[in-house]
Amino acid sequence: MDDPEAAARADAVLVARALRDEDSVAFGQLVQRHQGAVRAQLRRLTGRDEAWVDDLAQETFLRAWRKLGQFRAQARFSTWLHRIAYTVFLQSIRGRPAVIERDPSVEAPSLAELGDASLRHDLDRAMQKLPEAERMALTMCYDFDMSHREAAYVLGIPEGTVKTHVARGKAKLRESLSEWAKDQD
Repeated sequence: MDDPEAAARADAVLVARALRDEDSVAFGQLVQRHQGAVRAQLRRLTGRDEAWVDDLAQETFLRAWRKLGQFRAQARFSTWLHRIAYTVFLQSIRGRPAVIERDPSVEAPSLAELGDASLRHDLDRAMQKLPEAERMALTMCYDFDMSHREAAYVLGIPEGTVKTHVARGKAKLRESLSEWAKDQD
């Protein structure tokens, strides 16, 4: 569904059904609608550790089901779900190493994937060099097309802080990817 307003309305109907009748089928439809975006968010957070993503996604949707009665529609359902996923991730990293190593084989472009794939590879590497706060703000705003307000809600920080992180992160990415800009001239 490309129209965010239509998607939000459809989500509201499914949430209402799930709450009113404890309809697990309606909640299953919500999971189907949002699992790709939640898993993408978790992939970014975990450095593409698929086993960890599986565990976190399962925990995210379990918590969403248990807390569905607390959803007040102050944000879109998808935004609320991303906040749960982010919280689940933060709780899971307690006791884990501070630096998450990415599997270089996942990101290395093949010879057949030059051009856009190479740019994406360089962008991913530049993103990983950003401080986590800047990386998360950019991810929420650009990868998940959230407004600054929605990203602030998910990340649990003020909207102005999100704007600052986005501006700083973009400036650092611009600098890191300056060679690509020269190639475009």
